Amino acid sequence: MKSMADYREHFPIFENKIYINSCSYAALSNEVENAFLRYLKDRHTLGADWIDWCDRLERVRALFAELLSAKSDEIAVTTSASASLSAVSSSLDFSGPRKKIITTDLAFPTEAQAWHALKKHGAEVVHVKEKNGLIDLDDLTKLADERTLLVAVPLVCYRNGALTDIPAIRNIVRKAGAMILVDAYQGVGAVPIDVAEWDVDFIVGGSLKYLLSTAGVGFLYVREAIIKKSQPTQTGWFAQEDIHAMLIHDNIPAGTARRFEQGTPCVPNLYAVEAGLQFILEVGVKNIRSHVAALNERLKVGVSKIGGKLMSPLNPDHHGAMITVASTDDYALVERLAKQNIIASCRDSNLRISAHFYNNNADIDAVIEALSENKDLLA
Repeated sequence: MKSMADYREHFPIFENKIYINSCSYAALSNEVENAFLRYLKDRHTLGADWIDWCDRLERVRALFAELLSAKSDEIAVTTSASASLSAVSSSLDFSGPRKKIITTDLAFPTEAQAWHALKKHGAEVVHVKEKNGLIDLDDLTKLADERTLLVAVPLVCYRNGALTDIPAIRNIVRKAGAMILVDAYQGVGAVPIDVAEWDVDFIVGGSLKYLLSTAGVGFLYVREAIIKKSQPTQTGWFAQEDIHAMLIHDNIPAGTARRFEQGTPCVPNLYAVEAGLQFILEVGVKNIRSHVAALNERLKVGVSKIGGKLMSPLNPDHHGAMITVASTDDYALVERLAKQNIIASCRDSNLRISAHFYNNNADIDAVIEALSENKDLLA
């Protein structure tokens, strides 16, 4: 059985850098690089191989399903989380009494923007406030009512790393008779997800962060019971029941979540995503969560010792893989760390430090030491 140290050797960037920025983009493994090269080789030798490419799409669909403990028929493979959100938003019906969409003040911009764009169709969009960096459940309870159509929440907030209690949210939403969507992008691959335990209607995410691959491929989980009730109008030929029928006088969507797909998939990136998902499933998300939790406890203690201000919740059950530290100039701090060969990122005046299974204690200690040397930029 491989150790996390063994897996680290698959990521060449650690020969020269301390990469702790998986919340933005994953480190590149040899396996994912080789997958890209296989695509190029196939293009040179075969030109086009649509049979294999369609088979690869189905393999990626199955891997996403395994990751979420879902059925393959509940998974749409999209080009991004934004495309997934757009497909969902195009399926919503505002002709009835339920016209309210509830999002949160912790939402990633694309998620909230997708709902606000629906105002022209009669949607009423409201935001749940945050309380101590988390979703205010009391505020959600007040807002969720018989007029609510959909509630959308992030699994992990991109600004502060806060982890949402999905079952608690779901219980409030179900009591109001509404649907629930989870934006899992900042958590999938780092936080275990089981759709049976969550019992939500939609989950969106993508592959470039903790799933190790690249932009250009996203996913959408749709609960089986609502698939055939959903009629997305943002569609394409890969959303049809028979892709090869080449219909132009009708729209006959697939009977699976594939009806939320659109045009030709991003073929080169399917190679990379397949390799990345296989890697994550080999390591195991539960193992990843445990490994990163230990690193983050070391980080939180170290940051506190040097007088830094942690902006993520202190309770390890209330944050994902990302830990945030307040800064007086977050962009300057990221730049200084880069000069010390430490790659991190920032949002909302917070330095974002996001470990993955390929990080180790030495990485965390180096980050703490660098922050100590740059205390003038800590809030």
